[in-house]
Amino acid sequence: MRRFAYDFERPLIELEEKLDAIKRTESAGKEDIAAQIAYLEKQIEKLRVRTYSNLTPWQKVQIARHPDRPRTSDYIEAIFTDFIELHGDRTFRDDLAIIGGFARLDGAKVMVIGHQKGRNTKENLLRQFGMPHPEGYRKALRLMHLANKYRLPLITFVDTPGAYPGIEAEERGQAIAIAQNLAELSRLEVPVIVANIGEGGSGGALAIGFGDVMIMLENSYYSVITPEGCVSILWNGEGNPEQAASLLGLTADRLKELGIIDAIVKEPLGGAHHAPALVARDLKKELVKALKDLIKLNPKELVEKRYARLSQIGYYIENPVKAPVEK
Repeated sequence: MRRFAYDFERPLIELEEKLDAIKRTESAGKEDIAAQIAYLEKQIEKLRVRTYSNLTPWQKVQIARHPDRPRTSDYIEAIFTDFIELHGDRTFRDDLAIIGGFARLDGAKVMVIGHQKGRNTKENLLRQFGMPHPEGYRKALRLMHLANKYRLPLITFVDTPGAYPGIEAEERGQAIAIAQNLAELSRLEVPVIVANIGEGGSGGALAIGFGDVMIMLENSYYSVITPEGCVSILWNGEGNPEQAASLLGLTADRLKELGIIDAIVKEPLGGAHHAPALVARDLKKELVKALKDLIKLNPKELVEKRYARLSQIGYYIENPVKAPVEK
């Protein structure tokens, strides 16, 4: 069975598949074949470093979308204990593109909410490829209210290309559902920690993706729109997503430089799916660290600092006037 690979990964994957085929042969233990295997392993390692060491923004977007990338449920299982999933928005139905519930982080009681993609086509259709309907965001809103009521820190996992774009979502109030979540996030009197683990597209991500501390995995992205959407709207489909990804400034390193996020969790060469346990361990360290810092603040301080943080996003000085130099 051929492994999934993007175009820029194909030469590496083909070489790895060739090595696997040689290792499966009966003559793999012979001296000349063993030497060939050793040579191929060295070449593969060199090619892996060349392929993944200097990824373009578009290539990082592709890795963020990799079908083998760990999902929210994987991180919940690896990082938290005593997770109890809660369902439904108490109005329409249970949207499987959003999961959440009570859990413990290093023994501390917390509320967890996250986008959930599927692991195959059947699951992705069931979960709408991680694109929530309004009822998904209303489920998240209900859990936010519970977190505030019981004074539980809120931890969210972002991984969506955007909110579900279908007519039924608009009919049920997609825009107002997202707006209500943003309003609630801005005034929650408990710590809010956001972890972007994959895609972070548009208002669909923002609806659970703003808080006191924002963490991104190295190959995740966070943007007002997907690169393809940018091409479609701004350039009438005439541009290309590679160019858009470069201009949007959506990568973790760029967003940290702009002061929008606080921490970046490194990923192994090729992405988080190559060492999910290691990435989960490092992400947990960042979550625990952020929680320890935030629980020192009282509710009023939390809300004030969050408001100040929100106000500073997008701040810039256009053509600053330099003070005259005294002679």
